Amino acid sequence: MATPSSTAARFDLEFDGSELTGALGDSITVLPLLVALALTTSVSLPHVLVGFGVFQIVWGLYYGMPLSVEPMKALVGLAIVGVLSYPELAAAGLLAGGVLVVAGRLGLVGRLQRVVGEPVVRGIQLAVALLLLEAAVSLSLENVSVALAGLALVSLLAVVGFRRGSPLVVLAIGAGAAVVVAGVPSPQLPAATLFPAGTPSLSTAALEGTVAQLAMTVGNAAIATSLLCADLYDRRVSADDLSESMGVTCLAAVPAGGVPMCHGSGGLAGKYAFGARTAGANVILGVGYLALALVATGALLAAFPLALLGVLLVLVAFELGRAAIAPIDSLPALAVVVVVGLVGLLGNVGLAFVLGTVAYWLIDR
Repeated sequence: MATPSSTAARFDLEFDGSELTGALGDSITVLPLLVALALTTSVSLPHVLVGFGVFQIVWGLYYGMPLSVEPMKALVGLAIVGVLSYPELAAAGLLAGGVLVVAGRLGLVGRLQRVVGEPVVRGIQLAVALLLLEAAVSLSLENVSVALAGLALVSLLAVVGFRRGSPLVVLAIGAGAAVVVAGVPSPQLPAATLFPAGTPSLSTAALEGTVAQLAMTVGNAAIATSLLCADLYDRRVSADDLSESMGVTCLAAVPAGGVPMCHGSGGLAGKYAFGARTAGANVILGVGYLALALVATGALLAAFPLALLGVLLVLVAFELGRAAIAPIDSLPALAVVVVVGLVGLLGNVGLAFVLGTVAYWLIDR
């Protein structure tokens, strides 16, 4: 992997209130997604949290800035809604990791982005958002009154100007309710073993999910994040460098029980908006994830209210859907986004990706 350029070589590390609140900016959608994944698949949440903790610190210190580390949302979203099992998710993560390392090393990231087209990438985002929304409705029906109370709380928080932080508030309430039922957990270290939640299993669904995820990763996590590094932090970090570091993360984390991870532009923007300016935010957040890993027991997860999980998924789906549609500035492009999203919801993301790519080529001629 190439060393960050001279502009990126500045190394800043501070620990203050701004770095603490900035760290929270990268966890607003991460933690709800991880809890949802743990409640709907065989994944081990402690192992996943260890992966996030380690790589928050590793990449923060390597790049010398508050780079984000997020789950690969297409793959994780498909696992949450039942399209992928955890073994299939693990296989997809390893495959994506290998492709990203090779693409970054050969300088192919920019070319891949030009082939696919942004409306197709945004359409895959919308498809995952719609699938998460569908799952959210199903989970909310487990206890309608609790779900309505959660939505009312979110609405109140939005009115008082705390919309972005509302997922963490709902998550904290759900965790508090789980502690009341299951008791205060005793800290315990996750077992050090390969593939603790299941051996990877490559399938057609895993291959389709990988292709869809790579389309999102190239556009949102590599190219867009590279641009934001320059715009927000005056750092030159190439999209190919980011591709390599994401690939290394997947190849290292998945065998240890983690999930596929990427450098999301949304997480980087969230850290900046909440005050993060140095790698200190990554160290703070990484230590926080590692601390959570010690107390994230199965009993605590089993006691988490499913109706509140539905509320969390509504919030995540809204943010992902908004991010998919907001950058689109023409009706033909918007049509591609919507069609890809609906085909992904009603059919599958692999078919949506192929049809969307063909439609984009025809419209763009």
